[in-house]
Amino acid sequence: MAKTKKKKLPLAYKPVGSALGWLGGTLAGLAFQKTWKLIRDEDDAPDALDPDRGWGEILLAAAIQGAIFAAVRSAVDRTGAKAIARSTGTWPIPGRGGRD
Repeated sequence: MAKTKKKKLPLAYKPVGSALGWLGGTLAGLAFQKTWKLIRDEDDAPDALDPDRGWGEILLAAAIQGAIFAAVRSAVDRTGAKAIARSTGTWPIPGRGGRD
């Protein structure tokens, strides 16, 4: 019985993981907007195709955005996995885990 539960849990976690991913992306986007506003006092970060922005500014914005998204996604994923493990007694992803 326990083996069946362990096999089904990753499939059951997929919709939860998708919802958490959406939530994490939304939170990361908001965090990046606030961070960029603090750094440059601008509402919008530079777009890579904006001819009026320099390489440094564009790459800085991309690096900050990437770091925020990775940190938020990891925090949300870990929180969700720990909540599932607490409630079911089984880690939601078999083995050592990982995204793909």
